[in-house]
Amino acid sequence: MVDELVELSPMLATSLGIPGHDDRWDDLSPDGAAAVYEVARKYRAAAAEHFDHPDEDQRHAARVVAGYLDVGVNQYESGDYLRDVSHIYCSFTRVRDIFDIMPRDTAEQWANIASRLEKIGEPFEGWRRLLAKGVEAGQVVARRQVLSVIEQARHLAGDESMVVGLVADAEKRGFADERLRQAAETARRQAAELADWLEKEYLPHADPEDGVGEERYLRSAEEFLGMTIDPAEVYEWGWEEIARLRSQMTEVSRLIDSDRSVDDVIELLETDPSRSVPKEEFTEFVQRRLDDAVSALDGPHFDVPDPVKRVTVNLAPPGGALGAWYINPSEDWQRSGSVWYALGERDRIPTWQEVTTAYHEGFPGHHLQIGVSMWQKDRLSKAQRLLVWYSGYGEGWALYAERLMDELGFFEKPEYRLGMLASQLFRATRVVVDIGLHLGYRVPEGAPLHAGETWNYDIAVDYMDRIGLQPRDLAESEVKRYLGWPGQAISYKLGEREILDIRSRLQADPSFDLKEFHRQVLEGGEVRLDYLRERLLGNR
Repeated sequence: MVDELVELSPMLATSLGIPGHDDRWDDLSPDGAAAVYEVARKYRAAAAEHFDHPDEDQRHAARVVAGYLDVGVNQYESGDYLRDVSHIYCSFTRVRDIFDIMPRDTAEQWANIASRLEKIGEPFEGWRRLLAKGVEAGQVVARRQVLSVIEQARHLAGDESMVVGLVADAEKRGFADERLRQAAETARRQAAELADWLEKEYLPHADPEDGVGEERYLRSAEEFLGMTIDPAEVYEWGWEEIARLRSQMTEVSRLIDSDRSVDDVIELLETDPSRSVPKEEFTEFVQRRLDDAVSALDGPHFDVPDPVKRVTVNLAPPGGALGAWYINPSEDWQRSGSVWYALGERDRIPTWQEVTTAYHEGFPGHHLQIGVSMWQKDRLSKAQRLLVWYSGYGEGWALYAERLMDELGFFEKPEYRLGMLASQLFRATRVVVDIGLHLGYRVPEGAPLHAGETWNYDIAVDYMDRIGLQPRDLAESEVKRYLGWPGQAISYKLGEREILDIRSRLQADPSFDLKEFHRQVLEGGEVRLDYLRERLLGNR
């Protein structure tokens, strides 16, 4: 299955580190989507034949792969795949961002980059045809999402484009030539034409409403979580988490300065030069934290395979959404797992929140969880190791990893522990914002802001800024992300809640061992949350 999908998707091959495909693009047209659907449907049927296989690993693989393929099949059959415009993740961002992970060490590799730049109009044209089909079918996205992608496409066409940065990098490495320079100019023109098309042809058909409604929201949330939810219950729980975390932050902030409010303490942490690092030293700061974590936790708490002990830290090119993320290692481990940061225009980076983010994105968060899965060639199928991803499990583990590092005493300064609590508060605020926006809920009476009002974009940005503690530009980017990715934002806290609840139930047994619990959670690879509960608890 993986081999067939790689043939259909050269970009998937690049993301997996599989050589031989880096000069070509995916077919992003309706025909390309139909071809991928047929592969998914075929292997979904094949997986079902192994649900009762006598070998436990085979049964596990069949169930995991079938659940993963169900997502793609359902997206195609529901028509959701035609709504492929999103502030944070869509075909445009995939095309743009693929260059970040393309190898750049040889003339042949730079020729691949030039080839893709020359032919970037091919995926853009296919994508336009797919979106046009969506317009005909009434399957369109919200206006705000389209405007965001138009802005990003114009940035790609501009003088500060990542394409310009590619040429500069080639010149620095001694690989720049006229072909690459001309290819870069071609890519910029194609991006400008795409932006014009989106503005003139697609935007007039976009939905003026930001929220997607309950039916689409619950369908999308289950795809991300791997379990069904009661949105009203989750919404209420989100507010309880916000109250709990705000109370804890008040206690910890007093350890930093007992005479200041939480907001004033955070202002101190954000503005005190002694509590920040220059932007050019930021990756080194994060790298040291990750290397120290690997050294300390390997053995006592995890058995870390040798290739997983290495993770790199990188700054992303400008022009994309702000934030931090993780990119998997290649299957042959020639490309290490990597953490990426888009830091915006700041010259100095406050560190109080960055320690917990490092653990989340790197070790023992995503890097450990994904690395352990990829290392298990003897137990997990290629599809399990390379393709399957559930935000509920993956992001839930990463948020659990932050909590675990607090339990193990790795936040040695009160400001770092405040950062961990702020990270938790940020994700709890996401829960109420995401559900409230998409389902049209009201902010409850007694809430810290906008009590009794119905959620809208401006209220959501205000919450992510003043309660979620994000800078205003990042708060706006975050809310656009939630609106373009319904149900993904709740996966962090709900995934963590499931893992913590499973652990709590297992801890009732006097023989409970934390390291063994972690092994059981990680060695099954990516799974639905409802299946994780079944695997670890059975009928308990």
